[in-house]
Amino acid sequence: MKIINDFLAAVLPYTEWVMLFLIVGGGLYLVAYSKLLPYRYFKHAILITSGKYDNPDDPGEVSHLQALSSAVAATVGLGNISGVAIAIYLGGPGVVFWIWMTALIGICIKFYSCSLAIMYRDKDSEGNLQGGPMYYITMGMGKKARPLAVFFCIAGLFGVLPAFTTNQFTQTLMGVINPNETIAVFGDFNWKLGIGIVLSIITSFVIFGGLKKIAKVATAIVPFMVLLYLFAVIVIMTMNAGEIWPSLKLILAEAFNLKTAVQGGLWGLIIIGIRRAVFSNESGVGNAPMYHGQSKTTEPVQEGLVAMLGPFIDTIVVCTLTAVVIILSGAYLDAESNGIVMTLIAFKKSLFGFGDVLLMIIVSAFALSTLFTYSYYGTKCLSFLTNVKVGKLYNYIYVGSITFAAVASVDLVVNLIDLSFALMVIPNMIAVLYLSPRVNLAMKTYFSKINV
Repeated sequence: MKIINDFLAAVLPYTEWVMLFLIVGGGLYLVAYSKLLPYRYFKHAILITSGKYDNPDDPGEVSHLQALSSAVAATVGLGNISGVAIAIYLGGPGVVFWIWMTALIGICIKFYSCSLAIMYRDKDSEGNLQGGPMYYITMGMGKKARPLAVFFCIAGLFGVLPAFTTNQFTQTLMGVINPNETIAVFGDFNWKLGIGIVLSIITSFVIFGGLKKIAKVATAIVPFMVLLYLFAVIVIMTMNAGEIWPSLKLILAEAFNLKTAVQGGLWGLIIIGIRRAVFSNESGVGNAPMYHGQSKTTEPVQEGLVAMLGPFIDTIVVCTLTAVVIILSGAYLDAESNGIVMTLIAFKKSLFGFGDVLLMIIVSAFALSTLFTYSYYGTKCLSFLTNVKVGKLYNYIYVGSITFAAVASVDLVVNLIDLSFALMVIPNMIAVLYLSPRVNLAMKTYFSKINV
């Protein structure tokens, strides 16, 4: 594991420049090119998601709400609870500001990429309608661009492994329950291995049920887990109302702190913010278009508007609330705590000593919904590279990797996901930028014929 981690840590810095250029540079270009239209139709996006414009006769497998819930289930999760903590641990409170900036840009990226997912749909080897970066690359850019699609899928096979979720969920259970003291002395490794095996078994029951079953489970879990988490956070913030504004001021004050302890100064701070924001909402990575490409709709712009709600929910709302709780509780000052441990400390301090137990319950819901949805992405990537029959074998790799991730170090899983996501960004953002004029044309047509 150490050898793998050292390799990942050595390669990762080389991808940072590319990611910065494509996510921030490319994203800012799309914001300007769209003339802020997606942002101006935010209310309309909510109405579409609510089902007001649904047509049961439209092609596709799932509704707008199911597609959004499934995509959000894969992004609203441990990335928002422990990912923010990791960012603050590495870069201090100021890193949250750069998470916000990346998320605002990400809203526009998500709009364009998920519009393209509907605009360019194709049938797989079994005749089922499919959408996603690999399809809008090959169909929108032509057959010569196929190597980009292949590159995306290969990186995706690693990027969608449930390493981070499993690892942080295992840390949560170990930290709250402390089984070596409360149950039996089997040693940390054996307990983590046991948790990984149990998670593998539970996940296998859901993911072998297919997309519709995954969408159904995710739709049921996502609203519950988000509301419960928001309720807990609001209680903490109400009890510490006087600390909210100072916490937000600290984020803004530290955002441009040139003397920050982060290695690399302000540049290091910005990179950490971009990394964690990209991991939180996956804008530009290309995962969400694979789900949104399955929506029952013939209007690409509608799906783009639905999809852009994702970064707002999971990064602007959930990440901000998590960050404020960590800061106002003082948990960020604990030099030893990283990842989910920091958030657990914040909740325990702020909720009468049992907040960590409540967070464990919430994290369980987040983790399971993420585990249930991520497998679908990998299956689509392998199916594109081979065929649907072979693609289904990815589920076995996915389930097996859960046990491995449970015993891996947090540094290893974070570096693996960061590198994979950075590599997925390259072909996806090239395609999104290249095809953006076609989305603008569709946007002009769509907005001219609706009355909102």
